[in-house]
Amino acid sequence: MASKPRVSIEYCPRCRWMLRAAWLAQELLTTFENDVGEVALIPGDTGVFLIKVDDATVWDRKVDGGFPEAKVLKQRVRDIIAPAKSLGHSDVKPQDETCKTCPPS
Repeated sequence: MASKPRVSIEYCPRCRWMLRAAWLAQELLTTFENDVGEVALIPGDTGVFLIKVDDATVWDRKVDGGFPEAKVLKQRVRDIIAPAKSLGHSDVKPQDETCKTCPPS
């Protein structure tokens, strides 16, 4: 049996980003409970906020400019570990598709 992907969230403890990292870890564990093997929180160097799936970088605060919204992070992780998985209301919709549950604009 193949092992499930490992998600790591490296954060700066000096910047007090542990709670943000833990919240995003909880969001990923809730969404991908059957798709990931582990979500690890890693205290890192000053200013770091780096999210990886195995060795693939999903989000880097310094490159991507700030912190990810949970929706965007879930989409990026999904695209790597479970491309066919629907994220429901959080999913990216093609330009011509409208949400069936949202009120008209």
